[in-house]
Amino acid sequence: MTHRTERIGRWLRLTKTLRITVNGEPREVAQGSSVSSALLEAGTPIRASVTGSPRSAFCSMGACMECLVQVDGHKMRGCLTFCTEGMEVVTDV
Repeated sequence: MTHRTERIGRWLRLTKTLRITVNGEPREVAQGSSVSSALLEAGTPIRASVTGSPRSAFCSMGACMECLVQVDGHKMRGCLTFCTEGMEVVTDV
C-alpha cells in the first residue's frame, strides 16, 4: 500500500492507495474504491456495447449488471465489489 497526495485549495489530502491489475496492466487506486469507480477514474471502460462504443456502470447499485467484470477469476458486479491489494480485474467478460 502506498499513499498519494491531492491538493484541494490550500489543503493536501493524503490518500492510501492499493495496487490492482486491470486487463493485465498495473493500476494504483484509492483504498475504499469500488471496482467500477476505480475503472471510471482510470478512464477504462467496463465493457463495450454491441456497436463497440465504450460503456461504464449504469445504475451503480447492482441491479443492471452493466458493470459485470471478472475479479480473480470470478464474475462479479464492479459497483458492489471493493478493490483489494493485488486484485486482478478483467473487463471483457
